[in-house]
Amino acid sequence: MVGTRAALRYAKAILNLAKEKGLASEVNDDMMLIHSTIEENQDLEIMLNSPIIKSKAKKSVLTEIFSKKVNGITMGVVDLLIENKRLPLLNLVAIEYTVIYEFLQGIEVAQITSAVPLTDKLEKEILKKIQTSVGREVSLKNIIDPSIIGGFVLRIGDKQYDSSVSYRLKDLLSQFEDNEYVSKI
Repeated sequence: MVGTRAALRYAKAILNLAKEKGLASEVNDDMMLIHSTIEENQDLEIMLNSPIIKSKAKKSVLTEIFSKKVNGITMGVVDLLIENKRLPLLNLVAIEYTVIYEFLQGIEVAQITSAVPLTDKLEKEILKKIQTSVGREVSLKNIIDPSIIGGFVLRIGDKQYDSSVSYRLKDLLSQFEDNEYVSKI
């Protein structure tokens, strides 16, 4: 992904500053808010990535949206990204910050991909099973991908468990293709 290395550097610098000020947790909450806001609003994402819209206009929009909801360090990040002409990285910086913060807190991030959103009850059950399996605190991120048809794909760290219908169908197809049956007719 373009800009990931730069976003990681920004996220590390922000985390160091936030830890120094004792606001790492609050900044993490802010970063999660920024990420979810950008993900849920495609127009905002398009505006942030647009080279046509002036930085001043982008800053006023972001200030209007976030100024009363986030602390000074987080607004400083927005100003810094505008100053360095890196505002399109805002969402990536927010993601990277959360990943680094959770890693330092000893929180394992589990990603579950499903065709439909998980219910709260099911999410709690899955989280409980993962925590007993991993043996530490786990944060669960649900990604919706209708292309898996049904079931789920669970990824924890570098391990993946694929129990999706699309995976089963692909597996079945490969078994049919590997069949060496020769008709006698």
